[in-house]
This record gives sequence, structure tokens and C-alpha cells, in this order.
Amino acid sequence: MITRRKCSALFTGLTLLVSACGTPSGAAVRVIVPKGVSFATATDSLTRAGIVHYPLLFRIFARVKGDDRRIKPGTYLLKHSTPWTDILSALNGGRGLVNSVTIPEGFALQQIEPLLAQRLSVPLDSVKAAVSDTAQLARLDIPTKTLEGYLFPDTYAFPEGTTARQAVSEMVKRFEREWKPAWNARLTTLALNRNDIVTLASIIEKEAKRPEERPVISAVYHNRLRAGMLLQADPTIQYALGRHTPRILYKDLQVKSPYNTYMHAGLPPGPIASPGGPSLVAALFPANVSYRYFVADSDGHHEFRTTLQEHDSARRLVR
Repeated sequence: MITRRKCSALFTGLTLLVSACGTPSGAAVRVIVPKGVSFATATDSLTRAGIVHYPLLFRIFARVKGDDRRIKPGTYLLKHSTPWTDILSALNGGRGLVNSVTIPEGFALQQIEPLLAQRLSVPLDSVKAAVSDTAQLARLDIPTKTLEGYLFPDTYAFPEGTTARQAVSEMVKRFEREWKPAWNARLTTLALNRNDIVTLASIIEKEAKRPEERPVISAVYHNRLRAGMLLQADPTIQYALGRHTPRILYKDLQVKSPYNTYMHAGLPPGPIASPGGPSLVAALFPANVSYRYFVADSDGHHEFRTTLQEHDSARRLVR
């Protein structure tokens, strides 16, 4: 006859066996434990991430150990098959905590720097120093004074204690992984270098509101470059001004800056923001069209034209 005591002992033994099994393996999985949630809710997050396979047993195990009321909120990186004792130790001690940082496509250093400083809890000056690292600039053959455009837009999970230099290095490595080796041959065909393409991609990123228009916008700029025309890209004016303005005024076009593509021929010295993968592809592989002009409509799409006369008509139509 199985008594209640024996049943309890059997259950406890099973729980201990399950909790002790396994060795952490594979890539770490991001698990978010929001502030103020119950242990049951935290367990649900662990279960969805595949870290815990027996949520009821896990909750009971934690309650028995007294570890279900001291968990620290935050974002954790945990591996599959991690023993339950180690999971609880991480949640209660804050080990495995990471700072999650999302860099959207089209963010410039002016936006990225304070965001990194805040999420990493480091001085802003340390971030500015990291993005001006001369060794990185030389290694990537970047002619400008910062890594503008080379901090690839993505969501990053930086472990607690990550320095600004380490974070910036990881973001640059992410860019280098995105850049396909086959693209280097394409540079020769276009008679451009990588910095030129990243620069053009950053302008496309700021101009395009609709993904399908990226290759066409790219074609306009490629056509203007080949014809020796000024690019006249409004986003470069905003970059030169150091602020976003919903409407470019005539006086803004007079800003003295090498980034003013209304005054200086060719591409600006460097990128004006961090372009995503699709914009890099568009810069490398423009659409096969003859357009040299475009104007934005109020709904975000662009009207493309080949001649100045057609463009003037399109502008009147849009406005």
C-alpha cells in the first residue's frame, strides 16, 4: 500500500531527478521576465522559450526551495537543458541578465549613442569614443571620423557589464556578417567602393517609405551620379542641419556642409544613418529604369519621372 508519505517522497524524488537532468547546450535563448509578474507567469515565459518542459513541477520545486519569490525582472539569456537549480539561481541572482537594445533601420549615431549609453548604463562620452575608434575606422577603410552607418540595425542582447566599446564592436561585426563577400565583385561593376554603397544605402533608407520603392529610388541616384547631376537628397540636408525637419526650406539648402548634396556633387563623405539589409541590396542592385527625379506624395509613395519637365508636372500634381 502506497501511503501519502511515500507518494510525497516519490514526487519529491521525481522532481529532483527532473531538475538535475541535462547539461546546458545550444545557443542561448532570450527570456523576458517583466517587472512585477508572478512566478507562474515567469514560468510560462520559460516554458514558451523551451527552457522548462514541466512547468507545474518547476513551480512546485521552486516553492519547496523557497526560490519563487525572489526573482529579479529583466531579460535573460538561458540555454536549453539547464538544470532547474541553475535556472532559479540565475533568476534570483540576476545572473544571465542582459540589456536588450533595438536599433531601428535609419537611426543615425545622434540617436544610437544616447540609446546605447542608457541601456548599457555607461557614460555617453564612452559611447562617442567607441564610435570614433581609429583602429576600427582604419580596419573598415572608413574615410570619415565615426562609424556612422556601420552599426547594423538589429536587436542586441548585451550581457550585464558590457562596455560601450564591446557593444559597438558587436554591432560592427553584425554589419560585416550582413555584407556578402559576393558583393565585392559588384562594387567593381558599379565603379564604387563599399563606403559609397553604405552611404547610398543610408540615403535610400531615409527616403523609402515603401519597401518596393527602394530599388527605384536607388536607380534615380545611380542615374544622377552617372550623369554628373547633383543628388539633391533631402535627408542629407537634415543630416547636415543636425535635426529632423518635416519640410526642407530654401534657407536650409544653403547649409554649409560637405553633406549638402544640393551644393556638392556626388555622394556625401559618408553614411547619414544605419541602413538595413534591403537598402544595402537596393544600393547594389538598382532597378533598370531611366528615372532621374522623384517627389513624395502625402501617403508616402513617390512619383518617379525621367525629365525635369515631367518632374515639375508631378510636383504640381502632388502639391
